Amino acid sequence: MDAPRIRPPRDPAAPLAGAIIVVGVAGGIAAYKACELVRLLTKAGAQVHVCMTRRAQKFVGPMTFQALTGHPVFTELFSLTEEATIGHIQLADRADLMIIAPATANAIARLAAGMSDDAVTTVALACTAPLLIAPSMNVNMWAHPLTRANVTRLTEVAGARVVGPDAGFLACRWTGPGRLAEPADIVEAAARILAPQDLAGKRVLVTAGPTHEAIDPARYLGNRSTGKMGYALAAAAARRGAEVVLVSGPVALEPPLGVEVIAVEDARAMRAAIDARVLAQDLIVMAAAVADFRPVAPSDRKLKRTEIGYTPTIALDSNPDILGEIGQARKARGAARPVLVGFAAETHDVVDYARAKLASKAVDMIVANDVTEAGAGFGTDTNRVVLVEPGGDTAIPAGTKAAVAHRILDRAVALL
Repeated sequence: MDAPRIRPPRDPAAPLAGAIIVVGVAGGIAAYKACELVRLLTKAGAQVHVCMTRRAQKFVGPMTFQALTGHPVFTELFSLTEEATIGHIQLADRADLMIIAPATANAIARLAAGMSDDAVTTVALACTAPLLIAPSMNVNMWAHPLTRANVTRLTEVAGARVVGPDAGFLACRWTGPGRLAEPADIVEAAARILAPQDLAGKRVLVTAGPTHEAIDPARYLGNRSTGKMGYALAAAAARRGAEVVLVSGPVALEPPLGVEVIAVEDARAMRAAIDARVLAQDLIVMAAAVADFRPVAPSDRKLKRTEIGYTPTIALDSNPDILGEIGQARKARGAARPVLVGFAAETHDVVDYARAKLASKAVDMIVANDVTEAGAGFGTDTNRVVLVEPGGDTAIPAGTKAAVAHRILDRAVALL
């Protein structure tokens, strides 16, 4: 008997690169979405192989998947060409991960019963790699006790992971849970299975975005932060196995998969949300751009120019220094947890200001960046930062904010 395949460690920023992934497509209307799933997996660097049930071929032709993957599609157990070398066993042996999407009620039931009489269930039963199922079916089928029992059997007995289903308007004209998870969410779920789980069992709190300090119901003091860096950090921590809470100022971003998001408006609300959770955290990453000042007396109605004149004066008060408060409180306790990471968005003397902030706020690391630099400021999809620690500085090369987030977490994991 051959020795079990040893799967190499993967970069958490790109865990799908080079992975061999088998996508099993069952016979539901959502089979057409598997085309986008395969495309995204391939774009992420995976080598994708597809197997299909006969019913799935009623919705999407094998030629479509062959064109997308560059590999033959496994459809028949008794094909003289596909099974000349027991192809389904070879496919199962080589896989780093198998995904069944859509996983219909029928496919889930047959697999839970240990049946292997089609291309998808046969490969799944022969595969020793992790299994990810993405259910898709009518809302009542999903809620049926037998379906729930079958999913439980697959997760508890076979160790399968589940992504979705989402809720919404279904092809059967019902509305509710049963819709196939979005292909991008399935890809992220796959990435989390293959990524190193070096934050498993850890609680991580991330702050993101700006704060809006009210002048009146229509106006506020704010800044240019979009929250992209903080959201990337929350997603990266979740990918690496952490239980993540994201305290977010007002942004226009989709919540990361599987992350608890607490929406706040201003600095004091952000402090309250953090204070309620701070002692339970292993790591806090303060990526939010918290306003330093707020209006002393915001109006409860919109101020008119005729009332305040053309050169109004707004009296300001200081907002709480949230990171400094946490750092000093930790210092007073003589505690090492939570590990504290702050951000310094500067326009000049970046590292000098970051080093001063590191000392004054009693934190473990400051992530410093020059917001005037092209491709590294507010609203961009890329960033370039310097990690400032008591023992020295580490420059992180320019990259996507997702990639930079993982490099920041690499160091945070070491601090933990």
